[in-house]
Parts: sequence; structure tokens; C-alpha cells
Amino acid sequence: MIPTGFAGVENQLWLWMIAMIRPGAAFLAAPIFGASFVPVQLRLVIALAIGIPALSATGFTLPPDGLASFAGLTLIGGEVMAGLALGFAIMLGFSAAQLGGEVIGNAMGLGFAAMVDPASGHSNPVIGQFLSILATFLFLAVNGHLALAATVVESYRALPPGHAWLSPESAHGLIMFGGVLFSAGLSIALPVAFAIVLVQIVMGVLARSAPQLNLFAVGFPAALLAGIVLLAMAAPVIAEGITNAMNLGIEQSHRIAVGG
Repeated sequence: MIPTGFAGVENQLWLWMIAMIRPGAAFLAAPIFGASFVPVQLRLVIALAIGIPALSATGFTLPPDGLASFAGLTLIGGEVMAGLALGFAIMLGFSAAQLGGEVIGNAMGLGFAAMVDPASGHSNPVIGQFLSILATFLFLAVNGHLALAATVVESYRALPPGHAWLSPESAHGLIMFGGVLFSAGLSIALPVAFAIVLVQIVMGVLARSAPQLNLFAVGFPAALLAGIVLLAMAAPVIAEGITNAMNLGIEQSHRIAVGG
């Protein structure tokens, strides 16, 4: 016979598991939290700390047939989808920095140089890696991690557990927001990449006027030097572009959280 004091332990553990699903899914798709160097145990603890008070405010109760029923599986699927959508929207804005870095790196001639990204475990161009590190600092500076936690908590009002399926408007807005990734990435890379293209055009004109000039021996160092100088000069503009892209991602995540 189970002691009276432990009669509700099983239900409480199920509630805790439900509370961790949406924040955990959001952290899995979001920047920084979803990085491979973040311990899974830490991610679960933070998800539980955010999910318990948010779930308690909704007055949620477990399905009568438990989580192994159709209603339970629907509940879990909706929680996973809502969390992934919230984190993925912020990740799209964050990824604009890496896209801009790839454009700049290709213009500088560093498209073949790659470094291992500790966040994803994949090889990224060096300039993209540099801008990704810059975006990480800016994300923490604008309190993006706190905005993500607040968005997850707020989502429980408009998308309570059991009714957390995204509306067609929210899904369409998230899909269309993917186009912002490319436009924001190009706007970040435009000041430096366009100037480097002009340098390469000048080197092409010099190569035509002086055929004996070795274009590969002179053009590559000139483009590389120009890119380094232009990166230093355009750093404030690039940082502003990255911040704007991340703010757009946070706003899109907030629109999903409120059911818009």
C-alpha cells in the first residue's frame, strides 16, 4: 500500500514533465541555450524553473486517461511545436549575422577558410564565426535571453497546454519571416561587401591596363587588407544591423506567443 504522503507524487512528476516541454523545446531551437556546449542538465533545470510557475498560473490538469492517450499525445505535440516555434523565430534573427559573415568572407576571398563553430559543431567561414560571436555578445547585451524566457511564460496565456497548436496566421508569419533572414544578412554585409567588390573592380581594371601584373598575387592581398580595414570601420553599423535583426526575431517570437 502506498503511504498517503506519497499518493500525489506521480501526478506531480507528470506535471513537472509537462512544464519542461515547452521551455525545453524553445531552448533547443534558440541561440546560446541550444548550443552543444550548454549541459543538458542545466537546460532542464532552467526549463523547469520557468515552466512550473507558468504552468501553475494556467490551472492545468492532466488528461483523465493520462499522457499515454490520444489527448496526452496531442498535448505533448502541441507543447513541442509551440516551444520550437518560439525559439526558432529568435534563431532566424540571430542567424542573420552568420549569413552576413559568409557574404563578407566570400567577397574577401576567405570563403575557403573555415573554423569549427562550438555552438553547432559544424565548420563555418571565419568571418561568419566572428560575427556569430559578436551576435552572441549583443544578444546577451540586449537581454535576449530574458526576453525569450518572458515570451515563453507569456505564451501560456494565449496558448495554454492542450490548446497550444499554432494558428495558420502564426505559422504563415513564421514562414514569411524566413525571408527576413536573407534581407537582414545582406543589409549587415552590404557596407563591407560592396566596398570590396569595388576594390576587385579596380584591380580588374589595373590587370587589363597592365597585363604583366599578376592579379592573384596582388588582388587577393588587396581585397583581404581592404576587408579587414572596412570591418573595423563598419563595426558600429554591422553591430546595429545585427541588433535590429535579433530584435525582429524577438518581436516575431512574441507575436507567436500572443497567438498573432
